[in-house]
Amino acid sequence: MFEIRLRNNKTFVCDESSTIFEAAKKEGIVLEHSCLSARCRSCIVKVLDGETKDVQEDLVLSSDEREEGYILSCNSKALSNINLDIEDMGDMILPKSRTLPAKISKVVQVSSTVIKVVLRLPPNSNFQFIPGQYVNIIKGNIRRSYSIANGSNNGGIEFLIKNYENGLMSKYWFQEAKENDLLRIEGPLGTFFYKESNFKNIVFLATGTGIAPVKAILEKFSNHPELIENKRVIIIWGGRYEEDLFWKPQCQEDLEFIPVLSRQKEWFGKKGYVQDILLEELSDLTDAQVYACGSNDMIESSQKLLMQHGLPKNNFYSDAFVCSN
Repeated sequence: MFEIRLRNNKTFVCDESSTIFEAAKKEGIVLEHSCLSARCRSCIVKVLDGETKDVQEDLVLSSDEREEGYILSCNSKALSNINLDIEDMGDMILPKSRTLPAKISKVVQVSSTVIKVVLRLPPNSNFQFIPGQYVNIIKGNIRRSYSIANGSNNGGIEFLIKNYENGLMSKYWFQEAKENDLLRIEGPLGTFFYKESNFKNIVFLATGTGIAPVKAILEKFSNHPELIENKRVIIIWGGRYEEDLFWKPQCQEDLEFIPVLSRQKEWFGKKGYVQDILLEELSDLTDAQVYACGSNDMIESSQKLLMQHGLPKNNFYSDAFVCSN
């Protein structure tokens, strides 16, 4: 058994067969996470002292990050006592993950490559989630992760789903799915949700269907405006072409919504990448929280760039979309 110590001096023990994340979970300590398959960056943490080993080959962290002592807690086992430069999520109690049946209520095309899917659950299921979390949708032997795109379970749970070429689940969604099809969901999962704080600037960076969990969090703000009272809330959403921007926040007067395109020629809005636009809009990042959802490349480059410009390292939260193929 090895002792794992966090920055806030909480400790837990880790045996040789468990990952650091699994060991923490066994003792009721919640660490930031998402995919739990070493394919995103949500559980990245720096080892200050001690030795670890990877469970599987790490294709996420850069060589510089590894040299600086960063690991993925879901993919690392302890080889000694360890000090980690991370805090747990305090007294946060996550809704318990369950597997439930679900039927399709609605499939709506919102762009040439994206559909909105609404699933309904059994009336007595009492499915609870924190806006920003995701579920696994299961059809037969196929399991894929999708962020919930609405803020509550009133009237079903909503998803924004992109069509990926040669994707097995994409073939189902875009060619076969119909109303009342029976599926299963597993969840809720992940820790990508709003963390209340005293920081004055709340920033959301999203690309593509990465806007889904942001949309859910904004619906929570709409129902609980006290959460963002006296705060500046900025949403920067990027796509390649204008048709990629298939959604606008309903409460736009309370938010700063900035659509960004990277390849559209005739476009009078912001052009480029979401992280660069943020630096144009907010010169001081020391009093900001940033929530980023989209591709791994966007998240990695955003985190590196924003920290270079003063964003506190513990104020960047991410949820990467990883392709299953």
